Amino acid sequence: MIAAIIQARTGSTRLPNKVFKNLCAKPLIWHVVNRLKISKKIDKIILATTTNINDDKLEDWAIENKLDYFRGDESDVLDRFYQTASVFQVDTIVRITADDPFKDASVIDRVVDLFERESLDFGYNNNPPSFPEGLDTEVFSYNALEKAAKNAIDKFDREHVTQYFYKNAAVFKQACLQHVMDISYLRWTIDTQKDWEMTEIVYNRLFQKNNYFDMYDILELLQQEPEISSINSNVKRSTMYLKKK
Repeated sequence: MIAAIIQARTGSTRLPNKVFKNLCAKPLIWHVVNRLKISKKIDKIILATTTNINDDKLEDWAIENKLDYFRGDESDVLDRFYQTASVFQVDTIVRITADDPFKDASVIDRVVDLFERESLDFGYNNNPPSFPEGLDTEVFSYNALEKAAKNAIDKFDREHVTQYFYKNAAVFKQACLQHVMDISYLRWTIDTQKDWEMTEIVYNRLFQKNNYFDMYDILELLQQEPEISSINSNVKRSTMYLKKK
């Protein structure tokens, strides 16, 4: 079984409770989940939140929306993924972060295809990055996840789930899906108010026309209105994308 496991919590430092902020009258987490439903490869969607009392409302939301969920350690996200995958007997995991409102089902399916075709332990599209930040897709086997969960010691590796894979490429067979052109300078994730403002504009333009819009719809919009990209262009990038600036 292939499952998308969404790591989500309400305790964001820079933009608290962003998973429940409304985009076009629906909470961000709703959009993340529903965009995954377009995938032809994902069999199950699971919300992996924390045991922190503040995340009770994420559990409530999952129950209300008939979504499978698991609650685990807040800081040891690697263990949270491992426990979630174990409980639901997942064979292949697609890692999803709940602050990415533009996840593209076709990109996910292409990374899963790469993972299956090459018999990988770990497949991804962000090392080196060529897709916009926020379209990151990482796919790994349960066996690889179990090995990482039992052997990773570094706090950073346990907090960021897949870093142990990248650091141990000799142990885990891995490969990267590259986009035809490098557009990794684009930032399509939510960490700050500026990110939120950019996201709101895109959703207001595209979601009303089509409840599922893909990366090419966004690129077309940005070509027509390039000022949208500049709204959050100066927000600090994640480590992988910093080296691309």
